[in-house]
Amino acid sequence: MSETPLLRVVRGNPTDEELVALVVVLTAKAAAGRASASPPRSAWASYWTRRRAPLTPGAGAWRASALPH
Repeated sequence: MSETPLLRVVRGNPTDEELVALVVVLTAKAAAGRASASPPRSAWASYWTRRRAPLTPGAGAWRASALPH
């Protein structure tokens, strides 16, 4: 195979266990970076929409919806 290696040892002679530990740490770090990135928040998701009074159907409800709470 002519694939280029993802990691290259520049100095020293690491054991197989040390290389595995390095790969595990790098993989976990990359996965944590992807998981913590939150999507951009839309203006439609403002907290005011969750703070309004609940809608109540019935006679005169449209008029009462304009009155202060």
